[in-house]
Amino acid sequence: MSVAKVGAVVLDCPDPRALAGFYAGLVGGTIVDEGEWVDLKADGGPTLAFQAAPGYVAPEWPSADRSQQFHLDLTVEDLDAAEKEVLALGARPLDADDRSRTFRVYADPAGHPFCLCAC
Repeated sequence: MSVAKVGAVVLDCPDPRALAGFYAGLVGGTIVDEGEWVDLKADGGPTLAFQAAPGYVAPEWPSADRSQQFHLDLTVEDLDAAEKEVLALGARPLDADDRSRTFRVYADPAGHPFCLCAC
């Protein structure tokens, strides 16, 4: 049994609309523009989301100094129950104190950020 399912793959970028347009040209789908956050509802796959990142520095590959930049949004039925499970698996909270939000931010054991998001 799994704890969560992939809700979106999120890419930080300087211009979410432009990057969403690029990926829409590659994979198709519908763009949902919310300003600093843009979703691409891709046909037959998870949502690609694009988040404005002030001071964005593009990744270089391969490079340890400027590695690839993205995070996973994982949708869950119950944030509290899922939090207990991800912490037991070795995650650590990054921004999970605000219980009024519909998401919480954690780091995986290697330090990559991911969010648990309420369905």
